Amino acid sequence: MTAAPFSIPRLIGHRGAARHAPENTLSGMRTAALQGALWVELDVKLTADGVPVLLHDDDLDRTTNGHGPAAQMDFAEMRKLDAGSWFSREFRGEKVPTLAEAIQAAQLLDLGLNLEIKPCPGRDEQTAGIALSLALGMWPADRPPPLISSFSVEALEMAKTVAPHWPRGYLIDKVPANWAEIADRLDVSTININAKRETAVTVAAYRATGRQVLAYTVNDAEEARRLFSWGVKGLFTDTPKGLLHGLTGQG
Repeated sequence: MTAAPFSIPRLIGHRGAARHAPENTLSGMRTAALQGALWVELDVKLTADGVPVLLHDDDLDRTTNGHGPAAQMDFAEMRKLDAGSWFSREFRGEKVPTLAEAIQAAQLLDLGLNLEIKPCPGRDEQTAGIALSLALGMWPADRPPPLISSFSVEALEMAKTVAPHWPRGYLIDKVPANWAEIADRLDVSTININAKRETAVTVAAYRATGRQVLAYTVNDAEEARRLFSWGVKGLFTDTPKGLLHGLTGQG
């Protein structure tokens, strides 16, 4: 069974607007909205004490002034970190946001969400279960549901159990031979591909399953046009306004 199609825009802000503001922050979400993004993609993982936060890496070093594994730091300590200065002085003092804060911000900014479950090693099911239980409890009934995506099959299996009516996206980098069987078993709505690895032929194969294809991470208008010509539905971009301008001459 293939999950029902749902509406998704052509351009989705990657980790907010990662070229213009620190990734996975509330400032990044606001920047994406100001640049005309209708949706943003955000990465969700857990602190040591089980709080869902926005963070991409397993370690804190790249995007905060903290050090070491995120899975070993309680939220109270993580909250003291600076998640903006690494990007620029303008964002000094930016905090690592909670998933709850991100959902609230998305509502205020009228942004759709792609929540990528990005578990630290060994925490796949736990991350999906806790994050989606929280999101389900907060999500307004009158808003379209978020797209839940992951590279982790275990996380998507948990998403199917916890939030069965929310659409799921199967993230792929190096494509496994049994990708179609996995997509069917997880009943995903989208297949999210690495734009640099795919061709018109492989995109056609994904689309032949009846699913929408999304591609990451695309910042060049020529590459975007090529992917759209292959039938890709939407693109994740670090620069929503820049890519929109490149495609249309507007924005």
